[in-house]
Amino acid sequence: MIKLKLILVLFILSTLVISAQSIKQDLLKLSKEYNFTFEVLDKGNVFNERYLLWVEQELNQAEPNGKTFKQRVFISHKTTDKPVVFVTEGYWASYAESPNYTNEITDILDANQIVVEHRFFHPSVPDSTNFNWKYLTIKNAAADHHRIIEILKHIYKEKWLSTGISKGGQTAIYHKYFYPNDVSLSVPVVAPLNFSTEEQRVYNFFKNVGTPECRNKIKDFQTEMLKNKEKYLQYFKNYATKKSQTYNKVGGVIKGYELTVLEYSFAFWQWGHSCNSIPLNAEPKEMLKQLIMVSSIDWISDQGIESNQPFFYQAMHEFGMYGYDITPFKDYISFTKNPTFEFTFPKGIKVEYNSETHKKVDYFIRHKAKNMIFIVGGNDPWGSTSVDITYSSNLLKIIKEGDCHSTRILNLPKEQKELVINRIKKIMK
Repeated sequence: MIKLKLILVLFILSTLVISAQSIKQDLLKLSKEYNFTFEVLDKGNVFNERYLLWVEQELNQAEPNGKTFKQRVFISHKTTDKPVVFVTEGYWASYAESPNYTNEITDILDANQIVVEHRFFHPSVPDSTNFNWKYLTIKNAAADHHRIIEILKHIYKEKWLSTGISKGGQTAIYHKYFYPNDVSLSVPVVAPLNFSTEEQRVYNFFKNVGTPECRNKIKDFQTEMLKNKEKYLQYFKNYATKKSQTYNKVGGVIKGYELTVLEYSFAFWQWGHSCNSIPLNAEPKEMLKQLIMVSSIDWISDQGIESNQPFFYQAMHEFGMYGYDITPFKDYISFTKNPTFEFTFPKGIKVEYNSETHKKVDYFIRHKAKNMIFIVGGNDPWGSTSVDITYSSNLLKIIKEGDCHSTRILNLPKEQKELVINRIKKIMK
């Protein structure tokens, strides 16, 4: 009897040792086959190991053996017998440099975690001799993610879940569309699916969001800032100069100011500001402080556009975008039609919008997709263009009433949170 107990204990210990073994040798072997380099990172307090990979990716995934670039991938490893949370970042992934960074679903599942920086966001960019905007496509990005999964499934053989926030959530949707069998479940969070560079659904959203009193207060604030802009413009110019912001691409500082005021309503609802915080008869400095706090000084500045150029390119090429309804303000501004974001085009590049991929993705989600959970903020303007799952019984769309772009699984109301977590655990079991 003692001998049997000893054998059982030894077996359990050996199993734990095997599951906790380092993946460094696996990475070393795979790096030679799949042409990537890696380095060991500080493991922090959450994971057993962490690695930074630089994966060689085709600039155009449809043309193998062509020009390439290196894509940044962060692996946070626990054990190979746990699932993987695959984070499809839509922008930069610098936050994943933190040793203790975890996505909320990583915590929910006690999972391994892989974070992939989006192509063309620094430093995951081609060198200057290979750089070409035409390769920044939905399809190419999805193929990037598929290849990374293809490589790392040699190590992680348990179930995979993809997730992302906002543009990262869109990226997760696209990956699921092109490669539906790569992951067992996809959880896009606060992700839109637009069909125009001037989404009409956003305009309709602003007519109904919140209370009439709050909507009127926002409009009154914008009207004051535009109708009497001579009171505020010099303060805006001074602040822009202090922050080294210029507005040449949009047509000068006056248009830059006007667009910042027009952005106010979108940004206000996107980030869940309080209607009680809106000043209407304050000193000019206080009014401008409110404007900049909500809209930001650099949203459409030359420097802001340059920093976010990959986003703007994708928005105006495939992702879609919103515009600004000038109807209530047309007597006070220099724009003669609703402004959209054509002024953000990269220098010397003509961008034509093509909604074809989004229409195919929309059909896929409505009719074919399996195992997807969508998290949406009820007062988020991006929520107004979120996916429609009318014809699917397998998908789940959770709308948190009254919340904004900061909506997450763990801040959902108890009943919704439990529903989502239970669905995740059931599928990933």
